Amino acid sequence: MLLGLLACAVVPSALAEAVLDPIKALKISRTASGSEAPVFSLTQLDGQEVQSKDLRGKVVVLNFWATWCGPCKEEMPALDRLRRQFDRKDVAVYTITTDLQRDGIKAFMDHLGLGLPVLLDEDKDVSSAFLVRGLPTTVLIRRDGKLVGRAVGPRAWDSPEAVALVRALTEPVP
Repeated sequence: MLLGLLACAVVPSALAEAVLDPIKALKISRTASGSEAPVFSLTQLDGQEVQSKDLRGKVVVLNFWATWCGPCKEEMPALDRLRRQFDRKDVAVYTITTDLQRDGIKAFMDHLGLGLPVLLDEDKDVSSAFLVRGLPTTVLIRRDGKLVGRAVGPRAWDSPEAVALVRALTEPVP
């Protein structure tokens, strides 16, 4: 009976903690406090260059993926829905791939009806700089360029917890 009472007391507090801490709810690994995001410059699928220095002042969501990755295909529509919920001046959502077949990448995005910008990491330098070891990997960066954390594996990026987390990150950094 005592064990049952303890279980009842622990479960609600664990649920409350998850609601109050979207990072925990989304199972995102926190990054060491004050860690700067690696600097990068990549070309988009459409040929435009994107430099990390130009993203300062925005919350940045970087999703590392590949066309052959089943969980990536599963997660991408939620990332696209997350992107559409925020103004581009406040939040930048980019996907980064090491795939080399531009036509295959475009076909993948078109098949899923995605409007996510795709950055090409052909030399895998940016993936290495962000310590990507598995796909999908999503990295969150604050407005000041500091890393928040990383999620390895698919997440529901359009869930209330994810939207709340990104919304909280758009607040000015103290």
